[in-house]
Amino acid sequence: MDKTLVIMAAGMGSRYGGLKQVDPVGPGGSIIIDYSIYDAVKAGFNKVVFIIKKENEQIFREVVGDKVSEHVKVEYVFQSLDAVPQGFKVPEGRVKPWGTAHAVLCCKGVVNEPFVVINADDFYGRGCFKALGEWIDRTDFSAVPQPFAMAGFYLKNTLTENGTVSRGVCEVSPEGFLTDVVERTKIIRRDDGQIAYTEDGENWTALPENSYVSMNCWALPASFIDQLDAYFADFLRDEVPNNPLKAEVYLPFVIRDMLDKKACTVEVLETTDKWFGVTYAEDKPQVVASVRALIDAGVYPERLW
Repeated sequence: MDKTLVIMAAGMGSRYGGLKQVDPVGPGGSIIIDYSIYDAVKAGFNKVVFIIKKENEQIFREVVGDKVSEHVKVEYVFQSLDAVPQGFKVPEGRVKPWGTAHAVLCCKGVVNEPFVVINADDFYGRGCFKALGEWIDRTDFSAVPQPFAMAGFYLKNTLTENGTVSRGVCEVSPEGFLTDVVERTKIIRRDDGQIAYTEDGENWTALPENSYVSMNCWALPASFIDQLDAYFADFLRDEVPNNPLKAEVYLPFVIRDMLDKKACTVEVLETTDKWFGVTYAEDKPQVVASVRALIDAGVYPERLW
């Protein structure tokens, strides 16, 4: 079955301080995206779609797109602030993108097959793409409710030593299906070794180390993109007037709403891979060391392409 990897790379890393998606972390200038694409191709994906800002097209082509296009079909989608439905307009002074659900909506007409969507600056690991690719191959997408899947990472495998992280903490049924996602924006492993989150910066609540978390790595049917039209219009009408400069529509929130309406099911596919990424500039040395260790262990070749 044809399957596409969609890479969300339109955001500039505000906490990191630059275009971290194209910052080398491996030999020969390889970036995190390279490793995700390499793993996806190994798992049978035959197209890659980059969601980027138009002004970053040339650098993406030079750094990654032109290299990988020799091994897999590559297309580009541009997320722009003015890509809003007829009858709506961008609030005066707005510069912030509309969020991850809008990013995927921008793929309409380009992605016409089942796809996996990921963040550009997260390293997910080979097991993640293998599990999601196999799920796509065995899934009947005509089923009702619509079948979705997500890679379920263990919370303990998704932390950074350099600050707090935001994670969608998942509730999963005994049968392995997602029942809810609760966004926790400030999670850290404290000095006492306990993983905990805070809402106010003072009071901490413990979280189990083996909690499943969403790393924004979803397997979805092409029809999902069409459904985002209505969600985005509702968001512009109902939420933007109250927060015109900063309101965003997030992919997990749309999926959770569909779950609540019983419009979909989400199978949680366990992955024991360790996530790493450059949430903060201080993360980069650890990412470089982690990539080097995987190369030395024979997981990746010295040069990917």
